[in-house]
Amino acid sequence: MTQLPGLLDTEAIRKDFPALDRVIHDGKKLVYLDNAATSQKPRQVLDALTEYYERHNANVHRGVHVLAEEATALYEGARDKVAEFINAPSRDEVIFTKNASESLNLVANMLGWADDPYKVDEHTEIVITEMEHHSNIVPWQLLSQRTGAKLKWFGLTDDGRLDLSNIEEVITEKTKIVSFVLVSNILGTHNPVEAIVRRAQEVGALVLIDASQAAPHMPLDVQALQADFVAFTGHKMCGPTGIGVLWGRQELLEDLPPFLGGGEMIETVSMSSSTYAPAPHKFEAGTPPIAQAVGLGAAVDYLNSIGMENIARHEQAITEYAVKRLLEVPDLKIIGPVTAEDRGAAISFTLGDIHPHDVGQVLDEQGIAVRVGHHCARPVCLRYGIPATTRASFYLYSTPAEVDALVEGLEHVRNFFG
Repeated sequence: MTQLPGLLDTEAIRKDFPALDRVIHDGKKLVYLDNAATSQKPRQVLDALTEYYERHNANVHRGVHVLAEEATALYEGARDKVAEFINAPSRDEVIFTKNASESLNLVANMLGWADDPYKVDEHTEIVITEMEHHSNIVPWQLLSQRTGAKLKWFGLTDDGRLDLSNIEEVITEKTKIVSFVLVSNILGTHNPVEAIVRRAQEVGALVLIDASQAAPHMPLDVQALQADFVAFTGHKMCGPTGIGVLWGRQELLEDLPPFLGGGEMIETVSMSSSTYAPAPHKFEAGTPPIAQAVGLGAAVDYLNSIGMENIARHEQAITEYAVKRLLEVPDLKIIGPVTAEDRGAAISFTLGDIHPHDVGQVLDEQGIAVRVGHHCARPVCLRYGIPATTRASFYLYSTPAEVDALVEGLEHVRNFFG
């Protein structure tokens, strides 16, 4: 068995994840390498969801009966856990959404409805990057179409990094917001936050960071990032689907208008006008994802019990080993950085002229789960002139043996297609 420095006790950790025990396709043990799409869930999270539904299920905030008070305490307790997890200055800066996509759309629509000094119109600019997930492209396209604002973006270098050589021409005095991914879901690139934030602050632009591929894998400190908003999702970090997070600076959340209207987000309502509740409830219209938030709180507890620094160290070791092994496969080309110290744990690649969908199907027959396609990042594939990639992505329970299984599986793919 391959031994690497910095690895977690994966044998113990994997016992917490029932799905990892599955045997599929004629007795082959599941090798799950699709963690950038969604992570598996530990028993601690599954138990928290079951416990909530069996014993505490009620709507939150307005009820005075025991179950309502218990549900409210669990829901708001999850907010406390998330705030501490990301080092938010205030729990009231943590908004629950249904996923990171909704978080990103929420900010775009806040700005679309805002007055000065946040107003986005035909005289302003929006800046994104060419490596964004579609969830951080389409909302800004919609906003620019609706307001007349100019949409601009940073391009990519040949080795899968942001080209910031023209940063002063891209981020200008007209820029209202810069929105970019912390770690790319397709390239694995860990982006230079400090340089981008510094330039945005020079011109008075707001900064939104998509941390969906960062929050599960490394310590996330929103104060250290110095951004104005940070978005991420629960299902990639051992939590359930249906729960996302938007963190925003308190003064911005107070100044910006709500996007969704309805119950819970109001203070007073008459037939002629309404006033709104303070943040975070101002942005959480209707019945929120209560059980999902409880599950996310349990996921935060689980990750904290292992330690985010330990998880990051484990994944760096696994990723470094995976890059090394994959580069040994003939005709395989990694799309993105090939050094492990400045990249995330998602590795996209092509294998000669074999279509990624064929690669994925043959790997699946061997029990190896990877992702194929453009990974909701089609502009990246267009930039590098490829139709799609195969992506293997790792997490706290990934092992060197699974990397070896992937490499062996790719040799089988090569042999299968001659």
